[in-house]
Order: sequence, then structure tokens, then C-alpha cells
Amino acid sequence: MPAHQLILGTNKGLLILEQQGNTWELILDTHQAIPVSYAAVDPRHNTLWACLDHGHWGVKLHRSHDSGATWTELPAPRFPDNTELEPGIPAKVSYLWYLAPGGADQPNRLYLGTEPGGLFQSDDGGETFHLVESLWNHPSRPDNWFGGGRDFAGVCAIQVDPRDSQHVVVGISVGGVYETTDGGQTWCGRNTGLKANYMPNPYPEYGHDPHFLVMSPSNPDVMWQQNHCGVFRTEDSGKNWVDISKPGSPVYFGFAIAVDAHDDKTAWVVPATSDEYRVAVKQSVCVCRTEDGGATWTELRNGLPQHMAYDLTYRHALDIQGEALAFGTTTGNLYFSPDRGDSWECLSNTLPPIFSVRFMPKS
Repeated sequence: MPAHQLILGTNKGLLILEQQGNTWELILDTHQAIPVSYAAVDPRHNTLWACLDHGHWGVKLHRSHDSGATWTELPAPRFPDNTELEPGIPAKVSYLWYLAPGGADQPNRLYLGTEPGGLFQSDDGGETFHLVESLWNHPSRPDNWFGGGRDFAGVCAIQVDPRDSQHVVVGISVGGVYETTDGGQTWCGRNTGLKANYMPNPYPEYGHDPHFLVMSPSNPDVMWQQNHCGVFRTEDSGKNWVDISKPGSPVYFGFAIAVDAHDDKTAWVVPATSDEYRVAVKQSVCVCRTEDGGATWTELRNGLPQHMAYDLTYRHALDIQGEALAFGTTTGNLYFSPDRGDSWECLSNTLPPIFSVRFMPKS
């Protein structure tokens, strides 16, 4: 088994890179020239998934049981007939944002987040999906879900509590954080303490923009999010969020966040300048790490470009496996660190724009 494999969803297909000694090799190049919005492996049975964006031809969902050697196209999720985005406008899936496995006790459960803000659920391994209507019909949706950088709100984060598969938290950009503790029958907003500086009231109940949201594997009550208006952390499963941004440092705006598997106080972000200028801060790339729950942050720059850099890292383009981290950028650069971000190497600077980066699960 190689030390690490990386699964990349890019603007020109799905790529898998493998670490072979001191070098990295491209071992799979599939769905060539097709934008892959998200790609990952379901570790429960090593199924490889690819979410495709064919533009004019719509979205597609592909599955592989043999590490990408062969693929099966599955019906992409659809909103039920007569479902409306708003009065007179039919709801139609225009983007596949994120795919998440259900709990260990739900071997065939999958969740798929879409634009517009649909959470879809499958209980047959992806053969069919149905809309989780309880979330779609939440009374906050009509007036508080809207597009930010894209036309409509999107479900871009789905976290299943490993202790209790009935407990699921989702992040909707723009909409906010929602939690269910009864397997999706009911949902509660979990946005207290978050900021929405783009709103007339910067502390609304709904209408927040969690770019990405993760549970701490070692303590799922602790969650982190990289938000449009800062970096936030909660220790009570989202009931109260604390702003852990650091004014005067790069830690504020960005998209991606990753959390240590064994330490709920350690996390990493890849900052950007601002929502208006979505490029590396001061034309230099850095990753920031906290090891004390956000009280302090360390800027990690060793091996990263510090001159004329315009890299931007999207919300699903940072991942962690053990001591290793990897992230990709919209300028086609892919960076890897074997030592928790203390040092970095560029694996390639000639890739297509990178939408997602995920480590291959180890057997």
C-alpha cells in the first residue's frame, strides 16, 4: 500500500496521484475534459464517487467499485415534480456540491448536497435518491436562502455524527447551519454567534454562509467552520458559535478547513484576501494552524510561494490524513505536507483548476 493517494476533482476530470517513495505519479486520469465538482471514496466499502458538471447538459453522478477502472452512471437526483424554488420557478438540480456516507449502521445510506439547496438521501447505495423534504420545507428557506458566489443556495457540507447516525449537521451557502437529531424528520437552525456582515442585521437567525463545516472526529460536539465572515468554532454541537478569527492576521476569509483526527483543538485553514479579492493574502500562500482551539494561530509558509501568488483554495480542496495535509488551488497548484503543515512541497503547478482534494482511505 502506498504511503498516500490523492483524489482530485478538477475542471478537466478526475485524477488520482500516488506517492511512490520520494515522488508522486499520476495513476488515474478519467472523465477527461469534464468538470468534476467533487470526488471521494466511501470508506465503508471503498466505492469511488464522481460528481460531474456537464454545464449545458446538466449534472451526472458516477460510481466505481474498482478504483476507477470502470464506471457506472447513476440517475442524478431530481426534485419531485411541482417542487418550486420560488413561486413559478421550478426547482432543478444545477450542481452537485458534496457527497457524504451515512453512519456505520447505515451501510447503504448516502447524502448528496446540491444547488439549489437540496439535501438528497439514498438508502440503496446511490441507485436512487429522494429529497429530504423536511429540510427543503423548513420555514426559513423562502426568505433566508439565497445565492452568494453562485445563483442559488447550495448544500455544501454534510456531517454525520459517528456516535449517532440520526444526528446530522449540514451547512448551506447561503442559508446557515441546520441540525437534525432524529434522522431528518425535523431540523433546527444552529447559527447563534455567527456573523453575516453582508446583511442589514449582521446577527440574523438564518442567512449565514458557512463555506465548509467539519465535526472533530475525536469529539463530534466540537465543530469548526470557515465562514464568509470569519472562522468559527462550537463546543456544543452548534448551539453556540465563537468567532476565532484573528484581526490583523490572514485568519479571516477563506473556504476550506481541516481538523485533526485525534485533537479537537487543532485545525488548519487556507486564507484568502477577502470576499471581494479572492486571491492569496498579499500575493503569498500560507496555511494557518491552531493547536489551542483558535486562541492562537501559526502561519505556515515553508515551501509555499511567497511572491506573485494568486492561489485560491476552494471549500473541498483541503484534506488531512494522519500527519499529512494536501490542498489544491484554482490556479492548478497542488501542495503536500508530510508534517502537519510545517513544510510543503508543490506536487504540480500545471494541473487544471482544482475543486476538491481528498486522501484515499487506507485499508
